[in-house]
Amino acid sequence: MENLKNIAPIEDFNWEAYENGDAVSNVSKEDLEKAYDNTLNKVNDREVVDGTVIAMNKREVVVNIGYKSDGIIPLSEFRYNPDLKVGDTVEVYIENQEDKKGQLILSHKKARATRSWDRVNAALENEEIIKGYIKCRTKGGMIVDVFGIEAFLPGSQIDVKPIRDYDVFVGKTMEFKVVKINQEFKNVVVSHKALIEAELEQQKKEIIGKLEKGQVLEGTVKNITSYGVFIDLGGVDGLIHITDLSWGRVSDPREVVSLDQKLNVVILDFDDEKKRIALGLKQLTPHPWDALDPNLKVGDHVKGKVVVMADYGAFIEIAPGVEGLIHVSEMSWSQHLRSAQDFMKVGDEVEAVILTLDREERKMSLGIKQLKADPWETIEEKYPVGSKHTAKVRNFTNFGVFVEIEEGVDGLIHISDLSWTKKIKHPSEFTQIGADIEVQVLEIDKENRRLSLGHKQLEENPWDVFETVFTVGSIHEGTIIEMLDKGAVVALPYGVEGFATPKHLVKEDGSQAQLDEKLEFKVIEFNKDAKRIILSHSRIFEDAAKAEEKAEKKATKKAAKKEEAPMIQNQAASTTLGDLDALAALKEQLEGKK
Repeated sequence: MENLKNIAPIEDFNWEAYENGDAVSNVSKEDLEKAYDNTLNKVNDREVVDGTVIAMNKREVVVNIGYKSDGIIPLSEFRYNPDLKVGDTVEVYIENQEDKKGQLILSHKKARATRSWDRVNAALENEEIIKGYIKCRTKGGMIVDVFGIEAFLPGSQIDVKPIRDYDVFVGKTMEFKVVKINQEFKNVVVSHKALIEAELEQQKKEIIGKLEKGQVLEGTVKNITSYGVFIDLGGVDGLIHITDLSWGRVSDPREVVSLDQKLNVVILDFDDEKKRIALGLKQLTPHPWDALDPNLKVGDHVKGKVVVMADYGAFIEIAPGVEGLIHVSEMSWSQHLRSAQDFMKVGDEVEAVILTLDREERKMSLGIKQLKADPWETIEEKYPVGSKHTAKVRNFTNFGVFVEIEEGVDGLIHISDLSWTKKIKHPSEFTQIGADIEVQVLEIDKENRRLSLGHKQLEENPWDVFETVFTVGSIHEGTIIEMLDKGAVVALPYGVEGFATPKHLVKEDGSQAQLDEKLEFKVIEFNKDAKRIILSHSRIFEDAAKAEEKAEKKATKKAAKKEEAPMIQNQAASTTLGDLDALAALKEQLEGKK
């Protein structure tokens, strides 16, 4: 009260103005406004400034930037920062100092976008750890909100362990490290894995430093691939190759192990520099070959299942981890080149004979053809020379036909032994692959396991008959069936063919005989051994003309002789007796000299 007594009243206080809500002192209204404005920050539209969070609820955040009014920002713009609280300083972008309602309009998202590029580049340069909000999943990884920029988080960079479910990370805020920036396309790549790799590297070094070959460790199946299984040994990974999972054949590692399974493994090898660790699972159990029946020997019969097929043979598993190879040549006595798939398939149960057995090398060869008798052992008894059989055509060559009488018994029919009469250029003109053909055994080559066979020998040689029919000089009707450069092939009676050269195809009128023309032909040569008949059409009328000419000459000569006879008689008649005596004396004289 005493202090109040000492306060002197304002002499010129305007009580009337005070009651009306106007001036409260002798200071002018303009001065008051000026003094008030000086207490506020000067801000401009489209500017980024720092503000202080003074209040927040489930939907909005109230930010004070030292202006005459506060701004309200949606809480969704701060979802990357779940730890936001009252009193925190945040950057805001002034969109408008006053809207129609006089409200200050701010945006934290735009402020972050404005400064984000500089901050991202600085984070990369300084290897800074930053926070980001995982917005959604995309092909190959995730989209992360970092300072308002959409950055890419590859799936391989989420964690050191393979991620099976990406969706569990959507909506999470995590720490990241900027690992790559494309300045041209404004692309940012971040990694969470990089934050823990350094720690893991040190951890790996410590673990690898304690490793020894042959050491048995417990691990967890981390990942399964087509070529093997990755095992987590407690901070460091090792690989069990598919061939080291089991002594038997494994087509898919999932047949042996499953994800997250705990199992004991043995260290086979490791690389300090590359930090690669090779592990084995099958090595923890005895090798199946060591448990193989010691009495098993060559010649014994075994049963097993086909586990692998190849063109050259089949692998038979006679016990888990113990396999033998049946080469395709041991599947049949036949010498025809065939694929092993023609005899069996994967999964077949087969019986075989042991051909070779090497316990040290752990190799075994098997055969199934040995279950049947070798047909060549009794070939002379079953297929003697001269015997007749039905064979199957297997293959052609230019010189003959390969046939199979039974499995393992092959033979060749030479092209010249196919037909007595037809001129065959290629066996395909006579028969076809897969067809049956009647054969006769001509010769046995046991050493080379091959028979010489004939087909025409099943019939009598018609050339014995042709020799009496197509005698040289005989004339027969024939049809030209083929025209060649050197002449024409002529079909004669009884299914035999002859040949005529171009000069023997000239007709009487001087024209040349044509294809399919039917004419008379004279045999001018017959060769039984070569099965060759040479014909001529021209020779028919040529010989006729010569015969006619000869006949004319003969008649003329005969007529001439008749005319000469009287002359001789007259001459003889005119010979005198004296001339005859002189000739007799001369004869005696000559004989006396002798």
